[in-house]
Order: sequence, then C-alpha cells, then structure tokens
Amino acid sequence: MTTVTRFLLDESRIPTTWYNLAADLPTPVPPLLHPKTYAPIQPSDLEHLFAPEIIRQEMSLERHIPIPDAVRDVYRLWRPSPLMRAHRLEQALGTTARIYYKYEGASPSGSHKPNSAIPQAWYNKQAGIRKLATETGAGQWGASLAFAGQLFGLEVMIYQVRVSYDQKPYRRALMETYGATCVASPSSGTEIGRSVLSRTPDHPGSLGIAISEAVETVLASPDTRYALGSVMNHVLLHQTVIGQEALQQMEMAGDDPDIIIGCAGGGSNFAGIAFPFIGQQMRGGRSRRYIAVEPAACPTLTQGRYAYDFGDTAGITPLAKMHTLGSSFTPPGLHAGGLRYHGMAPMVSHLVELGLIQPQAVQQIPCFSAGQLFARCEGILPAPESNHAIAAAIQEALRCKRDGTRDVILFNLSGHGHFDMTAYQSYMTDKLVDLSHDEHALNEALSALPVAG
Repeated sequence: MTTVTRFLLDESRIPTTWYNLAADLPTPVPPLLHPKTYAPIQPSDLEHLFAPEIIRQEMSLERHIPIPDAVRDVYRLWRPSPLMRAHRLEQALGTTARIYYKYEGASPSGSHKPNSAIPQAWYNKQAGIRKLATETGAGQWGASLAFAGQLFGLEVMIYQVRVSYDQKPYRRALMETYGATCVASPSSGTEIGRSVLSRTPDHPGSLGIAISEAVETVLASPDTRYALGSVMNHVLLHQTVIGQEALQQMEMAGDDPDIIIGCAGGGSNFAGIAFPFIGQQMRGGRSRRYIAVEPAACPTLTQGRYAYDFGDTAGITPLAKMHTLGSSFTPPGLHAGGLRYHGMAPMVSHLVELGLIQPQAVQQIPCFSAGQLFARCEGILPAPESNHAIAAAIQEALRCKRDGTRDVILFNLSGHGHFDMTAYQSYMTDKLVDLSHDEHALNEALSALPVAG
C-alpha cells in the first residue's frame, strides 16, 4: 500500500473568504489608541496610513470577509499550498507521533507573506494610491510587497533593518528585481533615521525604527500609504487562508491535529495556521494545544510585558495592547530577522492572556540544528524563522516517543531558506552563536512604556 505524503487541493478550493477570529473571541481585544490623545482610535484617525478597505477590515467583527476575485486570481500562482506528512522526519526521530507541515515556501517570494501583500496592494490600487512604504526584517515581507506592487503598478519603498540588509543581500536583490527601492534602516533619508545615526552611527537597526521611517515617509507624501506584514488584525486576517486550507487537507489525510505550532515574531504566520482551528474550538469544536515559538534573544511573549505600547520606536503609530519588550528595545542580530520585533500582535497577545496559546522561546543554534535535520529528511531547507517551529515540533515528537503517545502535530513551514545560506554556513562551521538580549537595555525599554490603560 502506498503511503500518502502530499495532500493537495485544486484551485477551486482556495478559500473565498478570510476568517476573522474577532467574531468568536469571548472578550474583545483592547482597542488601538491614538498616539497623542490615548483615546480609542477612530477609522478617520487611520486614513492617512491605510486604504479605506484596510481600515474597515482592521476594525471588523464580521466572521467572514470576502476575498476579491482579483486577489484570488493572483493566489492561484501558488495556492492552495501543500500539506505534507513528514514521514522521513518521523522515522529519523523514531517517534510515535504523526507530523504534518503546511508548506508556504512555494509562493513567488518564498514565504507566507504574499497572502497579505497581494490584497494590501490591490486595495491601495483601488483607492487611487500610487506608492507604498514599508519596513522589513529578513526581507520576506519586503520581497512580497515588492512583487505585489509590481503586479498592480505601485511604487514600493522598503526600509530594511540594517543587520538583515547586510546579512541577506540576495533578499535585497530580489526586492530590487521586483522593482522596489530598498534602503538600510536607520537611514539618512528620514528625520528618525538621522536622529538614530547621530547617536549611534553603527546602529544595527530594528523593526521599530524601520517602521518609524516608513510611517514618516507616508506622512510626508499624500499619494503614499503604509503597508505592513504582521501584527495588525487585517494582516492576520489575510493569513487565515493557510489554516482554512489546512482544515480541508487534514480531513483528506483522515487526521486531526492535537498540537498546532508556528514561529512567532509579529504573529502573522502563527495566526494564519492557528486561528481557523482556534475559531472552530471556540464554536464548540475540540480543544487543542497551540504553541507560538519565538527567539530566546527576542522573548516578546515569554518575557515581555502585556501593556499598551507604540508599534514603532519614534512613537508615531497607534498604541496597541500587546506583549512588548518596549518600543525602544533593539534585539540582537540573530539570523531569524523576521522575528526581531519588540511587540506581538494584539490578537495573539490577547489569546496568550486567555490561556489559549502556549508561548515558547528557543535559542538559534538548536533551531538551526532542527532545520538541518528537517532538510536532510524532507529535502526542504527552511527559513531561520521557520526553524523555530520545527524545533518545537521535534521536541513534541520526542516527548511522544518517550511517553508512547500518538499525538498529531501540525506546524507551519512559513518559508524556505534559500536566501539564508550564510547563516547555515555559519552554523555548519561552528561560527553561529546563541545570542542573549541586554537585560539592562530591556529593563530600560520597559520602564519607558507609555502610561495608557
């Protein structure tokens, strides 16, 4: 009997709606606050940042939001993405668990990020916007928005965190191939960038600083709007195509996950895989374990404070109630650049507070060890971010081996690591080191949190 490895859906089964977890939460997520008045944000307060439909989705409580046909047409370039059974990894571990992964690395930019980049670009085009500005860490989001902008005729300006700009030149080259302008952040082209560089000329950058530069650019340009790849509700909403497809594919496999795992930096790919299952649970379905895995060097969920904080370093974005390390905190230069953000998505943070999600922190050497084992077994080289989910999945599989249990594990393989070979070379030549955050700097950043509810 042939053992099935891949579970594939045809194009007709691409979801027709995005799933909005806000409709099923037992208590609502605390509202965004205005950065100057600290009053709850009104839709009109966001008009200078986002297209009208993006604002509507950000504040929506509708359970299902239709996906425009034009967006689904682009999704067909890579969606539905495959669900894979990791038979060879199971054999290598000698586990009694069954391991599945949803592979998002077959998208044009190599990660899950186009799931939101495509609709964001389309909604802005429909609103008559000509340019988009954004930030990026490892470059997965920047490459995705650059691709989306090219499809819909939008100029794209990308501020890439300096340490990733230097570590990952080929992701930068991909953004530029798609037609975007990419600069290292902090840059000399913005007031916030010049301010940072005047104090620290060799500053490695942070996503908080890059966000400030992107937003400053938007505020100075009436024909430009902001697009972001994680954290806010509308981004998490767009990513739920992942979990909706996975629900169908797990049925095809005749299995049902006991444990769902995703890496977590801002929360987008974790939400994408987990939220449709969590929503099903909230509507009376079975309970599961949900594990959000973050870097030990940027431990937002495991060591951050649940408080209102700015999404950027300069304090010009709305405040969100989230797990945060402080908007002035600069994480060390770990290779999982997409996970180097000081805050976590408000909705993911809210679920942690409700006890529905288990956060976990992992150092980067065990993550690369897990990624290498996965590549040798399954043939796919994972992105450093995705390695965090793989490390946790392997831990759970080994626990099942010890206990003799047969849990079904599902994790999101959020992207490939083809542009991260220098990191793998460092790991294989014993040059990669585990990094720790500066405890004094963390305490200083937390002490500066705004007092807002």
